[in-house]
Parts: sequence; C-alpha cells; structure tokens
Amino acid sequence: MKNVGQLIINGTVAPGFEPVRSLYERNMRYLLERNTQLCVYFEGEKVVDLWGSAIGDESFSADSLANAFSSGKSLESIAIGSLVSQGLLSYLDKVVGHWPEFGRQGKGETTIADLLRHEGGMASFDEAIEPNDLLATSLKNNRVGQLIENHDQKFRPSGKRREYHAITRGWILNEVFRRVDPQNRTIGEYLRQELSEPLSADVVIGLEESELERRSAVSIPKPSRWLIESLKPKFLNRRIERNLLQMLGLGFGFVRSARDSSRPTRQAFAGQEGMIDAFNSREVAMGETPSANTHASARGLARLAAMMADKGSFEGKEFISTTAWDALHAEATEADMGFISTRFTQGGVASFSHVSNPSSALDSGLNNGREGFFGWMGLGGSLFQWHPELRIGFGYVPTSLNVLDIVNERGKSYQAEMLKCVDKLKP
Repeated sequence: MKNVGQLIINGTVAPGFEPVRSLYERNMRYLLERNTQLCVYFEGEKVVDLWGSAIGDESFSADSLANAFSSGKSLESIAIGSLVSQGLLSYLDKVVGHWPEFGRQGKGETTIADLLRHEGGMASFDEAIEPNDLLATSLKNNRVGQLIENHDQKFRPSGKRREYHAITRGWILNEVFRRVDPQNRTIGEYLRQELSEPLSADVVIGLEESELERRSAVSIPKPSRWLIESLKPKFLNRRIERNLLQMLGLGFGFVRSARDSSRPTRQAFAGQEGMIDAFNSREVAMGETPSANTHASARGLARLAAMMADKGSFEGKEFISTTAWDALHAEATEADMGFISTRFTQGGVASFSHVSNPSSALDSGLNNGREGFFGWMGLGGSLFQWHPELRIGFGYVPTSLNVLDIVNERGKSYQAEMLKCVDKLKP
C-alpha cells in the first residue's frame, strides 16, 4: 500500500506491467480523481489489480461498487447474445416477431440490430419513468413495456438514423429480453444468475438492499475547478485532459449536435431532481436501467471482459457459444451518431481501430490508443472493454466523473499502456 498524504493506493501488478502502475499512481496524484479501481486480465490471468483514493477514503476497496453508467450497454449486448447463443433470437429479426405490440406507431420494421446500433428511433421518451416501475417485479407488470409499445419513432432532422440512446436502449432491450428468455427474466436477473454469480464478478443491474452499503457515490467536480485547470498548459500538470480552447470546441460540437436531435432532452426519472443525485439515490439504484445504472467493481468488469476476450469462455466454462460470439462482433457499420462517428456491430458493441485522418479530435480520441478493443464506456470515465486478438479484459471504474472527457481518454491512457506492455512481452 502507498499512502502519501491523503493519497492511498493499493494492489499489485504482474511483472512486465509495472508501467501501468506508474501511470496509475501519476494519474491519481495529478488528475481530478476521488476513488478509482483498475483491473486487467491478460491471457486469462489477472495482471493488474489496483485501487486507490485521492481523498483518503479508507472505506473504499477493490470490492466497492460504483455506477459504471453506459459501460452497462455492453452487458445488454451480452444478454441479447446469450439468446442468440440459445437459438432463440437473430439480430436481423424484427422486434415484432418477439413482441408484436412493439409495432404500434409505425415501429414494425425495426430489427434487433437497429436497437443495438442506436438506430431504433427512440433516443428519449416523452415521459419520465417512475423509479419503482423499474424494479424487476414491476417490469413484469409491463408498465414500461406499455409506454414503449405506444411510443412513436423519430429520427434526426438530418435523416440520419443513428442517435445515442443514452438511457432508453436498455429499457427497450430489457423488454425484448424478458419476452424471449425461457424463464421470462429481466436482464438484471439474467446477469446475476448466469454471469455474475458463476464468474464471481461484482457486476449487477438493480442493487439489492444488502448491496447499497457497498456503493461509493459518484460526483462531478465543480465547473470552477474545470475552468481553472483548463487554463493551465499540459506541462504544468493540468488536472483535466483538455484545455479551454478544446473544451470550447467540444461545447460548439454539442450545440451543433443538439440542433440535429430527434427530441428535446427530458428528465428520465419521475420525482428525481438532478441527474447525478438521481443515480445516487436508493430508488434509482435498485431499479433496472441497464444502459446507465450498472453497479460494478473494476475486478468484476475485468472478469466479464476476460470471458469476452476469450470468445465467450472463461476458466473452462462456456457462457456464449463461439458462433454467437462471432455474430455479436460481426457487421460493424460506421455512422455519425451526432457528436461523434462510431462503428457499432450488429450485437451493439463498438469496434475500435486506428483513425489515420480523423475528422475531429473526438474521433481520434475515441479510437487511437485502444485499437483492437470492443465494448463501450460510461459517463465520466468508466470502461468495460476487451481485446480478443491479444486476450485482454479491461475494467476501470472512477467515482469522480469528468463529463467533459467525452470519449474517456483518462481510462484510455491505461489501455494504451497495456498495449505497449503486451507488445514488449511478445517473443
């Protein structure tokens, strides 16, 4: 353990991965961090297992849980992939083939792949959801399902179909999943029974009462701190990734993107004020919002990622068939998602590859440095990704959310360092 002032760092790295620890220590010391966890598997073995607190929080451990936000979208993909593995579903199936009522309001041609690629035309809902309606028992009363059935479908004014379904994708896919699953389970129930418990991985959607005390709350640094830090040059240990001009450029890009959004931004949860306060609340944490409310440790995410890196198997047990794994990662299509260009497979995970001539800093920031990885990322920093070619399973969970780090370059720095270490280990 390293304890310098308020800084606490625990954990180990395997020989050959010491540079990852050095980078972790530096980032914990100089970036606007609170509590973080970093865990990485390589060739089925855990080679990085680090956790720490920049605020002297001795209660934070490797087993603490934090909201990983949109990193949970890859869990939705794995859940749907399990149905493909059982022969119960195809990505090209129309949703109405499994859920006839979904076809109301002109949605009858939408496929499973459309939903997974953020091309379902319901980037937000016209009404807020009651948190109690998102409990597993409540979902089966079809309150959320009815809302989706009667909801219309809208695409961007530009005519482009891909638009980030930040929260709604998980609610829609959960309704598909529970209708197709032979046991009529929700994604959260499937995750516990078929992945988290068998893999001994702390990754859950919908916390139980006994798990609430293990949470480490997430927070956003004050805007004034971002402003002050953005004025510093990088060589003076600026504590955020981008300077003021770069952040202004991001702001302009988001304003332009908002003009081409299909619907105005609306409150997601009824009776909840403030996005972060809502997600930190007991009511929202116990419900199932798979796209934005997965609670996990980096150890748990890394174990799941290691399974995906080994094409659906881990420690001798198959969780998804090789055929279904291949299908999940196939047919990656590139499209503008409003604020950034993305390559999503038909199974709903992003495929990252080097961009030689990026059209924007975000495009290079999203891809360059995490070449060969699949998966996605969460608001403010978390990462749940895997690299099948090199057999790397990667999990990173912070509690200080840099929401201006749109493509999670803070966590990407660890991925890039991992790739360097693995390259040096090659014979």
